Amino acid sequence: MSQIADRIISDVGLENGVAALTPERIEAVVNQMLKGETGAKLKAYNETCMRCGLCSQGCHYYMSHDNDPSYSPVNKATETMYELMEKKGKVSPQRIYEMAQMAYTECNLCKRCAHYCPIGIDTGYIMSMVRRICYLLDVVPQYIRDTSHSHSSTMNQMWVKDDEWIDTLQWQEDEARDEFPDLRIPVDKEGADFMYSVIAPEPKFRTQLIYQAAAIMNAAGCNWTMPSHPGWDNSDMCMFVGDFENMGRLKRAHYEVAQKLRVKRIVMGECGHAFRSVYDMGNRWLGHKKMPIPVIHSIDFFWELIDEGKVNITHKYEKPVTIQDPCNIIRGRGLMDKLRDVVHFLCEEVVEMTPNREHNYCCCAGGGVINCGPPFKNTRMTGNRIKAEQLEATGVKDIVIPCHNCHGGIEDIIGYYDLGMHGKFIGDIMYELMVKPEL
Repeated sequence: MSQIADRIISDVGLENGVAALTPERIEAVVNQMLKGETGAKLKAYNETCMRCGLCSQGCHYYMSHDNDPSYSPVNKATETMYELMEKKGKVSPQRIYEMAQMAYTECNLCKRCAHYCPIGIDTGYIMSMVRRICYLLDVVPQYIRDTSHSHSSTMNQMWVKDDEWIDTLQWQEDEARDEFPDLRIPVDKEGADFMYSVIAPEPKFRTQLIYQAAAIMNAAGCNWTMPSHPGWDNSDMCMFVGDFENMGRLKRAHYEVAQKLRVKRIVMGECGHAFRSVYDMGNRWLGHKKMPIPVIHSIDFFWELIDEGKVNITHKYEKPVTIQDPCNIIRGRGLMDKLRDVVHFLCEEVVEMTPNREHNYCCCAGGGVINCGPPFKNTRMTGNRIKAEQLEATGVKDIVIPCHNCHGGIEDIIGYYDLGMHGKFIGDIMYELMVKPEL
């Protein structure tokens, strides 16, 4: 069995954070957090966990490293949170480095392991609380630290300035007019049926997704809007860093910009972690029993358009496809059947991965792991060999991937393992097949 200490990777954020630690500070922060934020939940997990190892088959890191028990979820919990609890925070700064690397880069918080635990222990929650402690100790990988700083400074993930956001919407509207003369991207329209929200990588890197979404909305005759003010970005690396204070600030802005526009609900783009942040984490941190405004993922939205006959296609996508099940909207929201309804409507032949649905393997990018940057890319690639084998076994070339992080993770896996496959958003396929106006 290998040890986390044997595979330490140099990262300036972790190194600088650990250099400033003292045993006294570690002890104080750990005990304050355990007493003030977690209640009985972690204690119950620690006391009921049988250390049986049945969760191991649920982890892609464990499976990809030839069943190395040091990657098993129970070992991750034992070497991090359970140790902090049992030693009451009396651990060395170097031990915090090891725990931080394990929590941030060797666990995607995908919660697949919870499906294998006979008593339902949620190791993803445990590791997120380890990250919370590491954040409070200022021991965070540098790249994801910078991303969370972007959120706190600009209220979006990619340092997009306010005028750049509005310029991007105007640019995509202008681009679309050659193909859709009457298309508009309504900005700050009060009383619309819904506000459409995206993650910051769309205006930064994938503006075609905004174009395609606008084309679909236009064809479907939707009464919609997008906000001009901060709060338009629904992504949230603060959640994954452990900066729950700024996570709440981001979600409050997201809800409030929709409330000020008096829209009936929020429709989110094809992103998994952002949906988890708005739907499940941020609203709870803010103390809401229910969401202030109803929120749906684009899978739900596309299914509605199809079900109501608002989107017509010229033909079905002819190449065989397989389906990636993003953790945060499948295990986290149960949209596995609606996802398939949408894909089967659009595509002629669907070849399922094995396993699939809630048991599908994680992309190994989610949970903020891809945002930990280049120092840990090889950790992701070797840590998800099992995904490469799963993808290759389908025999198809096209993968429907309704999540940004899944795109990033799977595209990296495709390149690393030379699979020759391609990822597509649902919006990519729907836009390609939809009936367009004759000019």
